[in-house]
Amino acid sequence: MGIAFDHAEKIVLTGSDLTIDLVHKVAYAKPGEIELSIANDSSKKMNSSRQYILELLDKDEPIYGINTGFGALSSHQIAKEDLAQLQVNLIRSHCTGVGPNFSIPYTRAIMLLRANCLISGFSGINPLIVDLLLKFINYDIVPLVPTKGSVGASGDLAPLSHIALALIGEGEVQFQGKTIGSSFAIDYIGHKPAVLGPKDGLALINGTAVMAALGALGCYEAKRIFKIADISSCLTLDGVRGTSKAYSPLITKLKPHPGQEDATYNLNLLLKGSQIKDSHDDCGKVQDPYSLRCVPQVHGACRQTLRHAEEVVSIELNSVTDNPLIFVEEGKVISGGNFHGEALALVMDYLTMGLSEIANICERRIEKMMNPTFSDLPAFLIKDSGLNSGLMIAHVTAAALVSENKIYCHPASVDSVPTSTDKEDHVSMGVTAGRKLMEVLENVKYVLSIELLCNSQALEFQKPLKSSEALNQVHTLIRKHVPIIEQDRVLSTDIKNIVKLINSNELVKAAEKHTGELK
Repeated sequence: MGIAFDHAEKIVLTGSDLTIDLVHKVAYAKPGEIELSIANDSSKKMNSSRQYILELLDKDEPIYGINTGFGALSSHQIAKEDLAQLQVNLIRSHCTGVGPNFSIPYTRAIMLLRANCLISGFSGINPLIVDLLLKFINYDIVPLVPTKGSVGASGDLAPLSHIALALIGEGEVQFQGKTIGSSFAIDYIGHKPAVLGPKDGLALINGTAVMAALGALGCYEAKRIFKIADISSCLTLDGVRGTSKAYSPLITKLKPHPGQEDATYNLNLLLKGSQIKDSHDDCGKVQDPYSLRCVPQVHGACRQTLRHAEEVVSIELNSVTDNPLIFVEEGKVISGGNFHGEALALVMDYLTMGLSEIANICERRIEKMMNPTFSDLPAFLIKDSGLNSGLMIAHVTAAALVSENKIYCHPASVDSVPTSTDKEDHVSMGVTAGRKLMEVLENVKYVLSIELLCNSQALEFQKPLKSSEALNQVHTLIRKHVPIIEQDRVLSTDIKNIVKLINSNELVKAAEKHTGELK
């Protein structure tokens, strides 16, 4: 079957132990690196829930989604002999996604979160189907899942249906570098497509897995971004010989927001021992512009958006989010609204705004380096400016990205379009919020990359004075991939190379070798 799990990390899912870091690990794992399985207690819960569903069917009472139609068709009771077809029809009819597909890591994260929810034992699904879903992740069989089509309530129905379609052997998947029919991939790993029975189709698609996956991976990336923003702002401060007096812990002590405290800690740690900073500690420069002076306050406030997002997302990762829910011990099947993604939509919109502000203040710092009136550096950080344009248009690119972010910051969560003949009359638009979050994350990386391109150039004009040991290591790492700009050249390659360093987390690791772990 092509993949050996002899040395794979064994991860046992219980339905209650997922973390943001673990979601990221599974999402980006290579084939054979991890092997997911279900805890014994969880298997027992799933079997008990499944058995309860089968017993209820013998009573011939209408139970939503099990022997009735869906949404506005919930009043239509379905004959026993048609229940399996009902679930297959559900999956086929709900495969209405459009647009580009989610990337492989995002789809893996979605599958993980759907499986973790089902493993909790409140869904009544056939455990064999959950086992196949985990096999998809283990063997890196990745369904093609369009990004658009969910309104974020009654679950992420359309995108999750494309995953369910692959499980029953009718969809397409990416497998071993090719796009093939899912039935071929399932056969290759020695299994058979899932056979849907009562409740199975609905259990696969009625939940917040897509929103939660976007939120989890977004939080993971944002945590790195905030550290890089602190590093980059310090390099800029030294690049323009700004003062670090405004970063005094005495100031933050009087405004002790946790995010500001963390930012203040990082900034002082990163600048410790900088020859550039020490050379003008007693100069007449009293106050820098806000984009330099107010970094603890702005970066700190942006960090607060991540704190709240992590809190909400972490709860959602281990929540049961489908409908109806099966309470075996209480002898009840209850229809409710845990599929509604309002909590996720709101915090992803909030985090999007926090990240956008990181780019906003970053762009202002870039402008300060371009402006010789403020920086006392050559215009646009290039010798022979006029003949050379230097970093002039790199700044323009940053401005374009910052402007685009402002459009993405319009909150998706304040919109709601009623559907299903007004049965589903208020929705979260959570996937839209998550997709906007990922767009802004990518833009912020590019804006930070441009600031790092500029401040690494600015530091060349401060020689022979050096920055701190931590910042010097970052500067040296950048220089391995981006040479000094002596005359005009194509800069898009340089920007992309720095983004690669951001994505690999090498920049943070270079600084943390000297500072210890940043907050």
